[in-house]
Amino acid sequence: MPLPAHIAAKRLVLRKFVHEDWSALHAYYSDPECTRFTFQRVLTEGESWRAMAGMVGHWELRGYGPYAVVESGSGLVIGAVGPWFPNDWPEPEIKWALVRASWGNGYASEAVRAIQPIASKVFNGKPPISLIDAENLASIRVALAVGASFEREVEFRGSLHHVYRHPRLNEHNV
Repeated sequence: MPLPAHIAAKRLVLRKFVHEDWSALHAYYSDPECTRFTFQRVLTEGESWRAMAGMVGHWELRGYGPYAVVESGSGLVIGAVGPWFPNDWPEPEIKWALVRASWGNGYASEAVRAIQPIASKVFNGKPPISLIDAENLASIRVALAVGASFEREVEFRGSLHHVYRHPRLNEHNV
């Protein structure tokens, strides 16, 4: 199923990444609090660009991928949200990563809710997971807020992670 190039939410627009987005994403990747549970370190500008290029390449290789999250009012790129399935992941997931200045505004939940109706179709009818470091309480709160339920614990890349299963939704029952 081809994904839409743009998805409108109440306060956000989700769209494919463009080259200029890398510098806005660097605000995320260069913040030690943002990368604490993912990379466990900050990234250089070059590494931030390559991380974004990896998300763009995911679209090319898988036919889907994370969207740039744009705040409608300001036009600023505040992060990435969307379907994600790197080769070493246990299952396809919905990922989210927002710059710290955007935390606490409900943007992650809003963006994930915009993705959930198409995610089951993208993943052949199976509701996706979100793979979250067991200590990442903020992401766990987002998972619960969007209706995902705890399923199991797994060891992943040397630390304990929780698997949260998203509800099965489609455009007709949102």
